[in-house]
Amino acid sequence: MKKSLIILLLITSMILTACGGGDSDKAGNAGESTIDRVKKAGKLVVGTATGYAPFEMVNLKDEFVGYDIDTAKAIGKALDVKVEFKEYSFDGLIAALQVGEIDMIVSGMTITGPRALSVSFPNPYYQTKQVMLLPDTDKTTKSWKELDKKGKKIATIIGTTGQIFAKANFKNAEFKDYREMPAAALAMLSGQLDAVIYDESSVRIWQKQNGKSHILDENISAENLGIAVAHNDLVTVQWLNSFLYSYLGGPQELASRSYWFESDDWYGDINTKIEAE
Repeated sequence: MKKSLIILLLITSMILTACGGGDSDKAGNAGESTIDRVKKAGKLVVGTATGYAPFEMVNLKDEFVGYDIDTAKAIGKALDVKVEFKEYSFDGLIAALQVGEIDMIVSGMTITGPRALSVSFPNPYYQTKQVMLLPDTDKTTKSWKELDKKGKKIATIIGTTGQIFAKANFKNAEFKDYREMPAAALAMLSGQLDAVIYDESSVRIWQKQNGKSHILDENISAENLGIAVAHNDLVTVQWLNSFLYSYLGGPQELASRSYWFESDDWYGDINTKIEAE
């Protein structure tokens, strides 16, 4: 009787272990990771959404350029594989990752709880914040709260955390959603909008290039940008964490950061027509 009970317990344990292994596969703890697949293919396919200066843009030669593009190329170099970029609207990037059209997203994506239910993020690689751009004709607004009135029109960019913040905190103003920040800013200058909410780095570059506007001296929110990979692909997350640990603050990353965020040498080489569509 005791032997039968022991045998039964052993069989039950084996069954539970096998079931656990199946769950592990689904969770990305076993099986082929993105890193393994990319190494075998010899190519890393990266999803991007251009128009977010200086992270991802298109130059006059129709080439992808920017801080995120440099980061993705550095990942490819570390893996010793070619890098291919595929462009999507920002709100279409996660779907493209989920169906396997791309291997990862390197496109100024803010790490959020809801997004982490669909994709996995390694440690952040950049911190930015949301700000509000106003036309120079507005001389009185001192806080975003002053624009939360009926009749006021606020531009947000589809799929961004600025849009999430605005729709969670503005109760009375009307929203106008755009796919790209430059188009929203031009609409503001033409009098169609009262303000635009977007990431500080991109807003400051646009404002410097186009003028006739100013940035409200108030940080709306701070946020961390992350590289997105398949949900629960822990092997790839761990590899990216190791990569970022060595890349961030190193010579290659510092040179990229200096060029895109501190220099204006690249301004004349960007295809602004594409960005403004």
